[in-house]
Amino acid sequence: MNILLLGYGKMGKTIEQIAIGRGHQIAGRIDADNHADLANLEPDEVDVVIEFSSPESAAENITYCLGRGWPVVCGTTGWLSHRTEIEALCRENKGAFFYASNYSIGVNLFFRLNKTLAKFMKDYPSYHVSMTEIHHTEKKDAPSGTAITLAEGVMEYMPIKRRWVNYEEGHEPVSAGNDAIEIESLRKGTVPGTHTVRYESDVDRIEISHVAHSRQGFALGATVAAEWLVGREGYLVWMIC
Repeated sequence: MNILLLGYGKMGKTIEQIAIGRGHQIAGRIDADNHADLANLEPDEVDVVIEFSSPESAAENITYCLGRGWPVVCGTTGWLSHRTEIEALCRENKGAFFYASNYSIGVNLFFRLNKTLAKFMKDYPSYHVSMTEIHHTEKKDAPSGTAITLAEGVMEYMPIKRRWVNYEEGHEPVSAGNDAIEIESLRKGTVPGTHTVRYESDVDRIEISHVAHSRQGFALGATVAAEWLVGREGYLVWMIC
């Protein structure tokens, strides 16, 4: 299949390697420097779009691609305030759209583990729940989409937690209140992604973590999602679980 890469940073380049290795072709590589070239692509030149750009440009990119009739797999986080309009546009155009805050198989297993632990911990109010996420210094949004998904998983099974608050390295911790989950966001070097959920009491701590060793798992998951999405109409998939 012919894949258009929207966003050609480190993730886009890794997806390109995976996709070519699986026998696909790259129809175009669009980034901030050549965004105007997007208009030069004909509808039949692209079978599917894989979108890993930036929070500021993702909604506009998705809107344009759905309008051209291209299925879109999106891994950009930090833009979900536009979710309702994207859903409406997809239905209007009988399009196909697949979003995940993280395409790694391991992370999606971690999402399930996180919910299971939250089910156990909801009856033990002496434990305080908090999270830390660590990413490379080029990541623009904080907290990460994965951290938000983890927080939402906790809130689903712990009714006392109704919101999350974020604080970044170098800033004073936020006074969260008992109804909030504190998420600490750290940006260090070239870290692909580390997420930790902890429950701490006066006497002990329970902690689960997922540590990504590279971007390969994210890229493979996005490519497999694109393979699945091609040829489907009217599909809206939100992997926020």
